[in-house]
Amino acid sequence: MGARCSKFSLCWWHSRLKPTVLESSDLENEANDHNALPGFTEFSFERLSIATSGFSVDNIVSEHGEKAPNVVYRGRLDKDRWIAVKRFNNSAWPDARQFLEEARLVGQLRNERLANLIGCCCDEDERLLVAEFMPNETLAKHLFHWDNQPMKWAMRLRVALYLAEALEYCGSKGRALYHDLNGYRVLFDQDGNPRLSCFGLMKNSRDGKSYSTNLAFTPPEFLRTGRVTPESVVYSFGTILLDLLSGKHIPPSHALDLIRGKNFLMLMDSCLEGHFSTDDGTELVRLASRCLQYEPRERPYAKSLVTVLTSLQKETEVPSYVLMGISHGTVPLAELSLTPLGEACSRLDLTAIHAILEKVGYKDDDGVANELSFQMWTNHMQETLDSKKQGDSAFRAKDYATAIDCYTTFIEGGSMVSPTVFARRCLSYLMTDMPQEALGDAMQAQVVSPDWPTAFYLQAAALFRLGMDNDAQETLRDGTNLEAKKKSRN
Repeated sequence: MGARCSKFSLCWWHSRLKPTVLESSDLENEANDHNALPGFTEFSFERLSIATSGFSVDNIVSEHGEKAPNVVYRGRLDKDRWIAVKRFNNSAWPDARQFLEEARLVGQLRNERLANLIGCCCDEDERLLVAEFMPNETLAKHLFHWDNQPMKWAMRLRVALYLAEALEYCGSKGRALYHDLNGYRVLFDQDGNPRLSCFGLMKNSRDGKSYSTNLAFTPPEFLRTGRVTPESVVYSFGTILLDLLSGKHIPPSHALDLIRGKNFLMLMDSCLEGHFSTDDGTELVRLASRCLQYEPRERPYAKSLVTVLTSLQKETEVPSYVLMGISHGTVPLAELSLTPLGEACSRLDLTAIHAILEKVGYKDDDGVANELSFQMWTNHMQETLDSKKQGDSAFRAKDYATAIDCYTTFIEGGSMVSPTVFARRCLSYLMTDMPQEALGDAMQAQVVSPDWPTAFYLQAAALFRLGMDNDAQETLRDGTNLEAKKKSRN
């Protein structure tokens, strides 16, 4: 335990290299041998079946940029190669030659702004596409159904830029057409960077229409002609800008009415209040308005979008996973059989952690030795206990700043030792963006209860927040192993 504590304490003060926002000219992967993807591969159905455990329902990815009737599965080709496998329904792509030709053309694209297509399968009636797996869900999830925190302004600007760069790259390679561009088509990789799903680059087949059935978000020219054009894609990009601005899926017609009435602040997500400048907000609204022009020829080109959005970028030295408040790393934690608390800590789902700690209460304090002096009977002791009670009330009410103050008073009273109080103050620190203090409390909880899995899980959560992912995964495994030993003894 001592070695672990000293290692973590030193790591608190070590600076970490932070990648800058990449320039458009640096996006292709050819120069980066470590991250280079293999060439496009035609997989056998048997190999993909093995990779997805027989297309198990447990491996279905609920939100990977696709809607029914097609299904996307998570799979693993080897120890470290995770993939997303899209399996079409039986009526899609009846022409095997057309399917293979399209897949090969899309598979020639290689870019850090895309969830790249790395292969396909065309076996009798089976049609499958294989892409890089993106472990951190979709833009729609993070904007509309967030658990821990709303997406920060700087991250929203980065999403817009990276998406524009993806569209510019595709256009430069002769693939300017994209089908049904929306918040479910933007995925986040292991570093928290947004990527455009390659699946929408495939020419339309019988698996569905080019656009969703919600006509309010469909480019007006598509309603007239039924054809997707590069200008149609820019229109859809404009609807995503509205999503980023408002945190809601707002119909373009309503948004344009607000913009014409110079009420653009009514478009803005209330969670962003005080976190962006009026000039930046105005510029992004103006860009969205240009993209949503009724006449296609009046919409900007993708290159123009990149130019404008590059000038708006904020906090370019901060990694995306930090801005997103998500754990940083790859998928191997999926191999662990995690408890609900371990799972919540691995995903940094602070809301779920709170619910679990609240439900468990103080039962894990049973058996903890507390040296009680005669102070138990003094006013000082009563005040200390009252502080704990007030802290519990604030913790239950999610008033984390008050919980920190009250639990601190209890801890500094020194009359009783409670690992649960350290755990609760740890989570309160995480909720108020103080991960170093949270790590200290989780370690103190472990000092009090060396075999308490909760202390290890919370250390992992704090380490993930600090970007120390290898240590976090190691600690999460320690907690899982402790949990397994406890169950075997019982």
